[in-house]
Amino acid sequence: MHTGFALSLSTPFLIPQKLLYGNSIPRFNPTVKLTSFRQPQTSCSLGLSCQRTSFLSSSCQCFKSRVSSSIICSNHGCQSLRVRAASVPGSTSENETSDLFRITQLGAMFGIWYLLNIYFNIFNKQVLKVYPFPATVTAFQFGCGTVMIIIMWALNLYHRPKLTPSQLAAIMPLAVMHTVGNLLTNVSIGKVAVSFTHTIKAMEPFFTVLFAGLFLGERAHFWVLSSLVPIVGGVALASFTEASFNWIGFCSAMASNVTNQSRNVLSKKLMVNREETLDNINLFSVITIISFTLLAPTAILMDGIKFTPAYLQSAANQGLNVRELCLRALLTGFCLHSYQQISYMILSMVNPVTHAVGNSVKRVVVIIASVIFFQTPISPINSLGTVLALAGVFLYSRAKQIKPMPKAS
Repeated sequence: MHTGFALSLSTPFLIPQKLLYGNSIPRFNPTVKLTSFRQPQTSCSLGLSCQRTSFLSSSCQCFKSRVSSSIICSNHGCQSLRVRAASVPGSTSENETSDLFRITQLGAMFGIWYLLNIYFNIFNKQVLKVYPFPATVTAFQFGCGTVMIIIMWALNLYHRPKLTPSQLAAIMPLAVMHTVGNLLTNVSIGKVAVSFTHTIKAMEPFFTVLFAGLFLGERAHFWVLSSLVPIVGGVALASFTEASFNWIGFCSAMASNVTNQSRNVLSKKLMVNREETLDNINLFSVITIISFTLLAPTAILMDGIKFTPAYLQSAANQGLNVRELCLRALLTGFCLHSYQQISYMILSMVNPVTHAVGNSVKRVVVIIASVIFFQTPISPINSLGTVLALAGVFLYSRAKQIKPMPKAS
């Protein structure tokens, strides 16, 4: 039997795409129906007959099988494309739901962060006012945080890190700075108004830029430097007109800025090996435990044993009974550790600039809440200085987002 097969340029399978799309360039269209394609004819229209050879016969059968399999695959691909195209609106709605949930979650976390900050500062001021032993109070707060961390690791609420000697050596200077910074902050809160302490702590960006330039060789651009002007001017104006001004409180708050920003710069300088770097939550947890270990014996040397009934009774005579004093001390330790943990969780979910802006708003909220709760007298000039300083902090966080223009070679 003679097998006749000829390849024709009019075979629809080999027709140029312009017959389907006109003169336009073919584009992806998931709704194109494959019914517009006709199966290639197996008869010859150019009069080119195939020889009766098994080679050509097998070639013909192979070609037919390839064509049919191609059409089947194409048809299957088109159907899958239709399914995917039809499922896009559903995917969009799922993404919108996911975004809405993330925004709601972030809003709740920011609210808890601010609320815990407010309670910490109020309770901390109440405790230090009647129990003026900042070293003992700070060590107790670190102790509360240490207990919470041990419970977190014991219940596997968060994975426990495996520390190496090199990690411990890099973390130790950070823990020392963290300990001194928290101690100095409590000294300031015990001596001056909470609002004034936080106004002074608005100077943190100034020391960040200073130490980054001295130790890391980072040069701040014009807009960052410009944002420091209202910060410095506002803090100076608020200090000159502060009713509760005290040199010990002022110098302690300023020194806490130095230690805290030194800690941040050291963390960049020392924790350079990413393979050995801990995540933020575990890093803070390890620092808290080391800080408690360092400060507990130091507090005993500085203040002595102050949890005796006589000292607790003296605090009760100034407005807080023993039960209220112990309860507020426990709450300050809980609030301190919790709000710092939440701060690190937020930092892992947003970019640093958003976190810095949120931290600026947090300081405003704490100042306003403390002024209302303690009925702190504030003059108009003092208010102006506070607003200037906080506005400068906000501008600084925005200026950090601006990338400097590259220098022309």
